[in-house]
Amino acid sequence: MYSDSPQEIGRRIAACRRARRFTQSGLAAASHVSYAMVRAIERGARRPGDDVLEAIADALEVDVTRLRTDHVGTERRVHRALPALSEAIAGYDLALGPPTRRPGELADEISTAVGWRLAAQYGRIATVIPDVLTDAIRYVHTAPGTEHRNAARMLASAARTADAVAYKHGAHDLSARLIDLMRWAADRAADPLVQATASYVCAETFFAARAHAAGLVALEQAIEAAPAPDGRTQAAARGALHMRAAVIASRAQNVEAADAHLARARQLSEQVGQESCYLGTAFGPESVRIHEVSVAVSLGPEHAGRALRTAAAWTPGIDLPAERRSGFYIELARAQDWAGRPVDAFTSLRMARAAAPQHTREHPWTREVARNLRRFHRSDAESLTHFAHWVGAV
Repeated sequence: MYSDSPQEIGRRIAACRRARRFTQSGLAAASHVSYAMVRAIERGARRPGDDVLEAIADALEVDVTRLRTDHVGTERRVHRALPALSEAIAGYDLALGPPTRRPGELADEISTAVGWRLAAQYGRIATVIPDVLTDAIRYVHTAPGTEHRNAARMLASAARTADAVAYKHGAHDLSARLIDLMRWAADRAADPLVQATASYVCAETFFAARAHAAGLVALEQAIEAAPAPDGRTQAAARGALHMRAAVIASRAQNVEAADAHLARARQLSEQVGQESCYLGTAFGPESVRIHEVSVAVSLGPEHAGRALRTAAAWTPGIDLPAERRSGFYIELARAQDWAGRPVDAFTSLRMARAAAPQHTREHPWTREVARNLRRFHRSDAESLTHFAHWVGAV
């Protein structure tokens, strides 16, 4: 059953096309869909299939669910890519020949993929990252001495981007292997900032295993090894580690450690001043506030009030990465559900989907809250039913 009519889909496509300043013929050329088909879809005379819709979304550089809210094809695209991704890294420590891309071209493609990671567009990443990662590995093995460290930095960034796809879609064994590759590349880059970033990402393995106490120890060791926060980037790298340490401490129910790491992250965010992405990680006052909510939610239902007070009368800025904004609304929805505010909780889930549909759909807490809203807060609202079907909560 479809939740969106062909007319609604057509209107969204037309609006996105105009925002991108495409003509209908321009969109047809960019998406490799016939001009007649584009016209029919925008009029609402044709309902696009998944392949056509994904091609149009890629041409418009938007997530597919911005065009059709019940679309679930991204998950299929990602899972089709996972074997190729596993193959790409199977022999990463072996020299298997030169890359097919020039260094500048490879750097541009990795930068584009990083942007998709921050926007939580995992389907778009999945279509390109196996080949990009293959070339990044080959470049590390063949780069001249003067380029080797930069090649290793590029590989670390590519591995992190690939890991986002694997981790968010539950391929935790593959995620762990990608993190090993990232750490291998960081060591070859001999860059303490890249190594700090690798430690930040490595915490995912502890979250996945629910080994929170061990993860806290690992992050605190990484903080000790991180460069002194003498500059903005150094302060941001250390601050990001403190944010993540605060969350994993709260999962371990270590309130004292969580609050101490939050306090230090807050101090460093004031030192940094401006919210921005540093080495691929968002950090600044807004990110710290979002993590304050996350810490309260991770501590459990009895701390829901703390989460709600922190989030009161505040919304994350539109310039924050979509994945981070989505995560904030998912955490907030959980606290609102605990506090007996089902209408607010559902509003927050929809805000999360508007910010980053793929991230929202794959997040286990989205399904938990949606399922709970339907089970305990009886509602026949059609929109909640469609949302619950979309996230797999029913």
